[in-house]
Amino acid sequence: MLQANQLLQISRIYVEPAAAALPRGQEILARWPDADVVEVASHWRIPELSGDEANVRRWVRIKTEALIVGVKKSLTAKPNGRSADFIAPSTANGCAMACAYCYVPRHKGYSNPITVFANIDQITGYLERHVARQGMKLEPNQCDEHAWVYDIGENSDCSVDALVSDNVQDLVDLYRDLPTAKLSFATKYVNRDLLAWDPRERTRIRFSLMPEKLARTVDVRTTPVAERIAAINDFVEAGYEVHVNFSPVIITPGWQEDWRELFGQLDAALSPAARKQLAAEVIFLTHNQQLHEVNLGWHPQAEEILWRPDLQETKQSQNGFTNVRYVAYDKRGYLDEFLRLAGEQLPYCRIRYAF
Repeated sequence: MLQANQLLQISRIYVEPAAAALPRGQEILARWPDADVVEVASHWRIPELSGDEANVRRWVRIKTEALIVGVKKSLTAKPNGRSADFIAPSTANGCAMACAYCYVPRHKGYSNPITVFANIDQITGYLERHVARQGMKLEPNQCDEHAWVYDIGENSDCSVDALVSDNVQDLVDLYRDLPTAKLSFATKYVNRDLLAWDPRERTRIRFSLMPEKLARTVDVRTTPVAERIAAINDFVEAGYEVHVNFSPVIITPGWQEDWRELFGQLDAALSPAARKQLAAEVIFLTHNQQLHEVNLGWHPQAEEILWRPDLQETKQSQNGFTNVRYVAYDKRGYLDEFLRLAGEQLPYCRIRYAF
């Protein structure tokens, strides 16, 4: 496992003046007192980090050494209906890990180190008011039977964000006292510091899983899959609701046998308590032409797996990006086969949604 001091070796912090003036901003700056501090007008467009093609060669180094501290200006909880009822305003975006299929770099030029937002009090205040406006959840849905679910990690990995600031713990503390809501985030990093928190089953962690030999190529700088599986029982015992994401499902030669092996590993590892509360999401790979071209500059081996014109078709996204997905007719067959395999080996695991 890549340790925290290897994952983050912060030597330069780019900070908005408004963020530096806030208590959380000051706490973050104090964590790395020897780092160079560079004042920036906006956390979005930093010339050394964004839009410079030469940065592709320094992709991982930038993620390791750079940190951005800003203020989140737009506070909106977006309706979702898949992983959660709502996507909460981000407390961070970007990541120190480097999964080759990650969509966040599409919006941040040629590098996406962690940007953490210092106005956490505004964000938690907004969310508390938003939850209150929803009232009781009267009709169960696939997100949750009783609680409104808020995803707090759409644009980052909260387990890694917790290495940078107390934002994630503040949100866990907030939601454990909100009887009508719970928070949720997906992760590929096992941060055992979270085991000392007190979530009281109001936080749902979704460990993302894929076959280990595939993860070694595309899940760059993440916790090994076997360690993610081994952590599930501990997080359940610590008071978290723990689901899994089978994501992304990538079609390779022999993919069925690889997933059958993973399902067996998961089944063998789970405690009775973990099995009882387990549910899963299944998400097939969506890739992107812009990210494909970036990846060719730093990790071309991954693109041999991710970029498969013989299996994929093009679809224009609402944001104008050119995305590729598995051909719809074939994907239906892949999905049916995947669900059959999961049903055979993990019959107690409810599939919340699959696409």
